[in-house]
Parts: sequence; structure tokens; C-alpha cells
Amino acid sequence: MALLKHGNNTAVTEFILLGLTDDKVLRVILFTIILCIYLVTVSGNLSTILLIRVSSQLHHPMYFFLSHLGFADMGYSSSVTPNMLVNFLIKQNTISYLGCSIQFGSAALFGGLECFLLAAMAYDRFVAICNPLLYSTKMSTQVCVQLVVGSYIGGFLNASSFTLSFFSLSFCGPNRINHFYCDFALLVELSCSDVSVPVAVTSFSAASVTMLTVFIIAISYTYILITILKMRSTEGRQKAFSTCTSHLTAVTLFYGTITFIYVMPKSSYSTDQNKVVSVFYMVVIPMLNPLIYSLRSNEIKGALKKQLAKNMFSQNNILFCKT
Repeated sequence: MALLKHGNNTAVTEFILLGLTDDKVLRVILFTIILCIYLVTVSGNLSTILLIRVSSQLHHPMYFFLSHLGFADMGYSSSVTPNMLVNFLIKQNTISYLGCSIQFGSAALFGGLECFLLAAMAYDRFVAICNPLLYSTKMSTQVCVQLVVGSYIGGFLNASSFTLSFFSLSFCGPNRINHFYCDFALLVELSCSDVSVPVAVTSFSAASVTMLTVFIIAISYTYILITILKMRSTEGRQKAFSTCTSHLTAVTLFYGTITFIYVMPKSSYSTDQNKVVSVFYMVVIPMLNPLIYSLRSNEIKGALKKQLAKNMFSQNNILFCKT
């Protein structure tokens, strides 16, 4: 155990992450699977961001938010996945005191950002379906930028509450964390100082972000559902609902797993189950989001085909000129 003495006090300078498993064969299998997932996550979200940037037909509020959601997904996954991959390759993975704060601080930043962006996207769908004639006014470039900036500020404030609360904790005993990343709840259990204020601050911050964004999403979709039910045309209903399915799927996956971890009673599931669910919403979901939107959006598929055709045409012209 790495310890640092300050007078009569002894402080922990690093933590040991126990990871997902001790089985050597399983570690190799999980390393391969999670590495592939991470590569798909980065390439998928990066491709989506670049496609939205270069394709003029995707310069709409919904895809503007989607590009920032892709960035949030990459950041969220990157906050824990690289370190987890290292954990599979070495016998004992240690992370410094500062590194631990950076890891869960970045997870809180991008996790909070994702919540606010999902809420902004729900509001965008509400305006598009319930107030289509005022859509260009209510979702102007200025409004979209303000919503995205507000999302980043919300994520930053959430991360700040967790980071400052962490630095107020003292660690002078065990430094083994039974997880693949620095989970704040487990760090609290290791602390030898009064944890009442840090726990209250982080709980309030996380609950505020979750409840506020869930409220916005719920209200938006309540009005959307009412508007769709009032439509007389079956085709109009299907078209309106199809524009929301991708977002609803992403919301269900993200908030469903968060609910399982933070709302379910701790006695009802084991630490191993907690780890599996954490892998799902911190590693798998960031990979699924670009696939969900790409497979469901004809505009994205059309823009991709157009861009590929444009690139092939450019290459053929270059070859023709050379010959």
C-alpha cells in the first residue's frame, strides 16, 4: 500500500483497482471484446461527428445535438475504458490519487453532459412535432448553441461537485477498490474522515441532473404523444413517431441502467452485477448510440452514401487526370 506520512497522519497516495475478474483466460477474452467495443465507439462516434460537419443536408438542430452527443459518448467511454484495458494486461493496476479524481471527474462531466444533451434533443423533438411552424424560430442557431453551452456548464458543475467532494475526503487505511474504475461510492467507504457533507453534495448534484433532465424528457414526450394521438393521418403518426424512436431508445438504455445502479437497493444485487451494469452503460452504450441513430435515420444513411459517392468520384477524377 502506498502511504505518505504527514506528521502523525498517514495518507494514501494511490489506489488499487481490482478490475472485473482474476481469471487469466477470461481477462484475455474480455480485453479483446472491450478493445473491439472501444475502437467501434471511437470510430463510430468520430465518423458521425465528421459526417454531420461535412454534410450540408445534416446541418439541422437534431444532428447538431447528435454530434455533441457523439463527443460526450467518446469522452464518457474514454474516461474509464483505456485504464480498464490496462488492468486486463497487468497483475495489479494502481491509479494515483490525482488520477483517480481525474477519472471519475471526467466520467461525471461527460455523464452529466450526456443527460443534458438527451434532454435538449427531447425538447428539439417536442418543438418539431408540436410546433412545426415555429420550429425554425424556436430552434434557431443561437438557441441550439445556448442549449449545448448550458449542457456543458451543467456537466462541468456536476463534475466539480464530485471532484471537490473527493478532495475533501481523507484516506488512511485500505486502498483496494473492488471495481474497474474509481467509483465515488466505493471511495467513500474507504475514507477515514467524515463523509456526510461530500455524500450529501454529490447526491444532490447527481439527483438534480437526473431529475431535471428526466422531467424535461418526460414532459416533452407527454406533449409529443398527445400531439401524435390527435393526428388523423396514420402515415403522419408513423412519420412523427419514427423521428423519436432513435432518441427514445438511447434514453431508455441510458437512464434504465442508471436507475438499476443508483435507485435499486444495494442489498438486491451484488458487486459483480454492479460491475457488469457499469460496463454496459459506460462502455457498451457509447458504442450503441451512433449505431442506433445511423440505422434509424434515412438522412444519415443518405448523407453517408452521398459522401462516399463524392469521394469515389473525386478519386476517379484524380486517376483519370494522372492517366
